[in-house]
Amino acid sequence: MTNAAGRRRFAGLLATGLGLTVLGGCAGLQLGMKKPEVAVVDIRPLDGTLLEQRFVLTLRVTNPNTSEIAIEGLNFRLDLNGQQFATGVSNKPVVIPRLGDGLVDVTATTGLASLMRQFRELAKGRDRVDYRVRGRLVTGNFGGFDFDETGEVGMPKGFGESPRREPAPPVEKF
Repeated sequence: MTNAAGRRRFAGLLATGLGLTVLGGCAGLQLGMKKPEVAVVDIRPLDGTLLEQRFVLTLRVTNPNTSEIAIEGLNFRLDLNGQQFATGVSNKPVVIPRLGDGLVDVTATTGLASLMRQFRELAKGRDRVDYRVRGRLVTGNFGGFDFDETGEVGMPKGFGESPRREPAPPVEKF
């Protein structure tokens, strides 16, 4: 076999392998499937140190499709008030039912600087927090869905304000 014929054969095998890989990657997704929607529904403190804090972030994944979506994991980035706040990954599998939704708890990690920026924003008396969550829902076989959603969360009255002191009641002297 000549060198040219060997190179052609190798190129043909490589192209076939790449084609099968691409087809295998698409096997995790059915044609015509719509992207699920992802929304932040809760953020709870988990633990932390001076330089790193961890939160449990609850995401609602809504499936608009007529077939369930088996999620093997996800990765995400959470921005609050237009600034990066936290990132995270999860390898917990979850199945989102057809024409339904499910809650996914993930661990989000942030640093001291990001946390302090958000405290400064709250000190300005904001009545809402804008968020953007983006990332990828991994469905297996190199398949998945990218997501990029925005929303806002209203702040409870008095949250982030310094406590107001009521005047002391008058003291009766006898």
